[in-house]
Amino acid sequence: MDKKIFTVSRLNQEVQRLLETGFGTLWLQGELSNFSRPASGHFYFTLKDSQAQIRCAMFKGRNRYIDFQPENGEAVIVRGKLGLYAARGDYQLIVEHMEPAGAGKLQAAFEATKRKLDELGWFSQDLKQTVPALPRTIGVVTSPTGAALRDVLQVLARRYRQADIIIYPTLTQGAAAAPAIVRALQQANRRAETDVLLLVRGGGSLEDLWAFNEVAVAEAIKDSVIPVVAGIGHEVDITISDLVADLRAPTPSAAAELATPDGNSLQHRVSAASKALYRANQARLDDSRQRLNQQLARLHLRHPERRLREQAQRADELEMRLTRAWDAQKQRRMSRQQALRARLEASSPAVRLARHQALWQAMEARMRVAIGKRQDRARSRFEIMARALHAVSPLGVLERGYALVRKDGNIVSQVSSLQPGDKITTRLSNGEFSAIVSSTDSLKP
Repeated sequence: MDKKIFTVSRLNQEVQRLLETGFGTLWLQGELSNFSRPASGHFYFTLKDSQAQIRCAMFKGRNRYIDFQPENGEAVIVRGKLGLYAARGDYQLIVEHMEPAGAGKLQAAFEATKRKLDELGWFSQDLKQTVPALPRTIGVVTSPTGAALRDVLQVLARRYRQADIIIYPTLTQGAAAAPAIVRALQQANRRAETDVLLLVRGGGSLEDLWAFNEVAVAEAIKDSVIPVVAGIGHEVDITISDLVADLRAPTPSAAAELATPDGNSLQHRVSAASKALYRANQARLDDSRQRLNQQLARLHLRHPERRLREQAQRADELEMRLTRAWDAQKQRRMSRQQALRARLEASSPAVRLARHQALWQAMEARMRVAIGKRQDRARSRFEIMARALHAVSPLGVLERGYALVRKDGNIVSQVSSLQPGDKITTRLSNGEFSAIVSSTDSLKP
């Protein structure tokens, strides 16, 4: 039996692929230790509990969004994906989000409020109103400056332009948000000018969305005479307002879609054609999908982002080692980086852009010259043709001293057709005159 022999690099790549694709996104709680932040701005730390620990890395593109300063010994909750640092063969967690573990208190408060309102029957389907199939006016309760409003307006413009839209502006985050939301809902009900209300907000942490977990907001939704569609946060975010609302959507955009009909009359025919095409090509699509997955897996192993990420992590590790051991060598490395930056600036796309701009300007000048020459040739040809036409024109003949004689509107070509006393009209090059024939005398050959 042939032996399947791996290189160390190949084995680490396979393990890395299994870790990254096999577990997906993970939430993890633990205590920070060995926390460091080198000059690159990345975070490196260990997350541990009483019995185990795992190395973690949080790169600058992600850690700039956290709103607190992590410290050793602090309990945190992180979200990320498993990976492998191939240079050492260590598996680690690539962290995408971090928050203090104190958020668990808010989760407990959420669960308590949920149980209380569930016992009161606020989540019962019997209380929920039917969202109208064809709303004439749609109200949007949200922040006037948030991305949620922009997403909702884009969906409504695409799906259902027939409806009028009224915006009830309100705060959606902070201590003053809950009373503001209640006032906006009550104002919409007092004015009674909409058929449905969209209560929407973009994603955020549990703290960011907490206003939508307040009992006062839930009560305002429950008491609303106008049906309320809630689209708060992302699909994984669930608030008390979502549970009380007449209809819950996973996102603000989805709320706009659920509240409106699809205006595309061809959708059913396209769906039927898609099903027929699907049945006819299922085997081929499955084969193509399998090959695509294989190619994607290979591409994933060679993805430059992951290689750059590993190189950045390794560079940070070398930087920390060099900082501790050789300050002088660190200075030389910084000088080398400056030289590389100068080379990068020297090869800036601006140089190429200027060259192409000059080429374009030259081509534009040539085009203008060519157009001018073509216009001159066309003008000369026109003048020649005009002169030729003028040469054969009856007006040209008149200019040479000839005259055109008409009797009763007909051209007179023979003297014999005239009689004394006939009235004739004579046309010269610069006008015409009338005359009476006094006598006629035909020329004889």
